[in-house]
Amino acid sequence: MRGYRGVKYTLFIFCYFFWVVSAILIAVGIYAKIAREKVVDTLTVDPALLLIVVGSVMFLITFLGCFGALRNTICLLKTFVGLLVAILLLQIAAAFVMERTERLMMKAIEQYREDQDLENAIDFIQKKLQFQCCGVESYKNWSRNVYFECSDTNPSLEACGVPFSCCIGLQNQTVLNTMCGYGMQQLEEKLARQHIFTIGCLDKIVWWAKHNLLLVAGLTAGLLLLE
Repeated sequence: MRGYRGVKYTLFIFCYFFWVVSAILIAVGIYAKIAREKVVDTLTVDPALLLIVVGSVMFLITFLGCFGALRNTICLLKTFVGLLVAILLLQIAAAFVMERTERLMMKAIEQYREDQDLENAIDFIQKKLQFQCCGVESYKNWSRNVYFECSDTNPSLEACGVPFSCCIGLQNQTVLNTMCGYGMQQLEEKLARQHIFTIGCLDKIVWWAKHNLLLVAGLTAGLLLLE
């Protein structure tokens, strides 16, 4: 009985602590929202609204834990545990998806030049305005491709280079310079970024997803409904 009470009140204390933290997040978010001169109503660009949403979700979950532990309400405790398990599973799934995505992108780099459709898709992503990236984690990932491999034994003219889609376009440029990425892997990032995009596409895709939470959530929900 004493052990049960210890677990009960430990759960209550932890939930109460995070309940207070979530209330503070909501208060800070509301204050920031009111204090802003320019009101922005989109979750993707407004950190104040994001604080309110995250704080509200935390407030609801920790309230279930607090009230369920205090009143010995099994239904609320089961809901509390279920939500925590769901959040944990989502985090595990996100980590798995990230790892899988990185592997697929690395494989795509290795097969660049072997498949015209894949080559066009990679070029499209790298030079797209929302991404403007190069490689998976950095521009030096292109050394994994046989044509761009940076080694003394590589006879390719593109050795130590990157595709033209990594290059920063010049204003009023009418003729596409497909050789603009030659030798870029030999440069340090500080020098290379003057000519090419140096940030990897995986980081840019994650950044885009974070700034388009509603769109990503909608697409995910649509896929889940179809499945």
